[in-house]
Amino acid sequence: MDGKKLEYKGEEALRELEKLTERTGEVQVNLLKDILMKNKNTEYLNKYMKEPTEVTTFKRLVPVVTYADIQPYIQRIANGEDSSLISGQTITEMLRRYVPGLDKGKAMYLYFVKSETPTPSGIPTRPVLTSYYKSKHFKCRPPDPFNDYTSPDQAILCTDNRQSMYCQLLAGLVHRHQVLRLGAVFASAFLRAISFLERNWVHLCNDIRTGSLDSTTIVDPGCRTAMSDVLRSPNPLLADEIEAICRCKSWKGILCQLWPRAKYIEAVVTGTMAQYIPALNFYSGGKLPLVCTMYASSECYFGVNLNPLCDPAEVSYTLLPNMGYFEFIPLGDNGRLLLMMDAGNEEEVVPVDKLVDLAHVRPGCYYELVVTTFAVGLYRYRIGDVLQVTGFYNRAPQFRFICRRNVVLSIDTDKTNEEDLHKSVSMAKKLLEPYNALLVEYTSYADTSTIPGHYVLYWEVLHLQHSSTTNGVVSLFDAHLLPECCSTVEESLDYVYRRCRAYDKSVGPLEIRLVGAGTFDALMDLCISQGGSINQYKTPRCIKSAAGLELLNSRVKACFFSPRDPTWIP
Repeated sequence: MDGKKLEYKGEEALRELEKLTERTGEVQVNLLKDILMKNKNTEYLNKYMKEPTEVTTFKRLVPVVTYADIQPYIQRIANGEDSSLISGQTITEMLRRYVPGLDKGKAMYLYFVKSETPTPSGIPTRPVLTSYYKSKHFKCRPPDPFNDYTSPDQAILCTDNRQSMYCQLLAGLVHRHQVLRLGAVFASAFLRAISFLERNWVHLCNDIRTGSLDSTTIVDPGCRTAMSDVLRSPNPLLADEIEAICRCKSWKGILCQLWPRAKYIEAVVTGTMAQYIPALNFYSGGKLPLVCTMYASSECYFGVNLNPLCDPAEVSYTLLPNMGYFEFIPLGDNGRLLLMMDAGNEEEVVPVDKLVDLAHVRPGCYYELVVTTFAVGLYRYRIGDVLQVTGFYNRAPQFRFICRRNVVLSIDTDKTNEEDLHKSVSMAKKLLEPYNALLVEYTSYADTSTIPGHYVLYWEVLHLQHSSTTNGVVSLFDAHLLPECCSTVEESLDYVYRRCRAYDKSVGPLEIRLVGAGTFDALMDLCISQGGSINQYKTPRCIKSAAGLELLNSRVKACFFSPRDPTWIP
């Protein structure tokens, strides 16, 4: 496809965007009619509606639900029943634009697939991005100079993440003078790649110097075949250039040295990923803008950032009214958001008459997103994202992502809420009982100072036999007890966390830091001294304040980790 056709295609997409956002309310109503018509014969909709195509009936009778409500239907499909239980059929896809000249070079985007597991009926379960990379839409895509990736498809599709990472970085280094864009889906994944490069640049340079892959490092046949096209001949000059850069004592600004034509880094850096912004700025020397282009989830594509070069703290997404039928649970204005979030939980029944349509949200107000989709049989499904309306593009609202509701810990794609954390800690603390020990109190922290990041639990443990205590801290009992507690917590967390730990290696071993007696009393005193009420105080299950972390870390008496390679199976 030539440049003029691509330019026309981009202009056409922008004209379509203008039309959609000018008629937000109308587009949404028509979309809901289409969804109901395509799914009118599903068991789920017929359970609530005698006339499954009526919009007013849908809005009056179909309840707002969470995953727990639809899990029985999903399990039935997994066990072999027809997907018409909840879904009629499939759809969607969308957009691009902004920095000039992106068709004059390559994009070093690091993409990875994850291994899939079959359901009892043989249906593969895998993350949505893995499905996309394995689909014909990705593998059979036509040549496009605006999306010319350095990574060969075979490297992206390799399920061994280490071999995939090695080959993708090697290809990016070989094409270093052609790379205009850097990125990954999430900021955490991009930083893992930098950490990998720090550990493996010597081997990568050797491969470039000799023009061949080390046969002991890369054994995947697809990777070896693809990289033979990348490493066509020895290139000692390029290897020397890269080696001179990587040998520097400080890696501050190294991204701009290795890829001197790079114009920005593209990755999700909003929400919990904002914790990685300082590290990205360090490695880029603060010279590369951090770009967030889209807002999406496994359930649905929601919208786009129409000002992609803005500061990450100012990112707002324009929800596209043709992507799904969007409704919103009001969470109050700026002064009431946290109180209302604290009071609510995902099990609460949301009155359907309280829902607000996309066209009727109010600027400055906070909402929880509810979606009805074409493809996956979700009707009034609570995504769990808390958003704030920042303005409008034409008549389409723009939203800032605030947080995931009830999530307390997140390193990568893992999202651990307070309830799951509490259940896991409750399982682990039972291991203390044979030693006459009691878990007095605990809190947690997502430590991203290392790569990969890891969960940290602060435990205050009381030993009921004073002869076995040291400064109020439980003695080691035996060498395996506290590491076993770490493993028990991990094994009790959800599948996504366990996959990140065991397969993807995107989350490091969980750590328990034992703190001295009275530490949590001191934490309460600190919170009260900063304006908190002693009557309303409860121990935060996740610590985010610098002062709170400093206090906890100053009272740590011992640290324990789960094994680097867990024995349990995700």
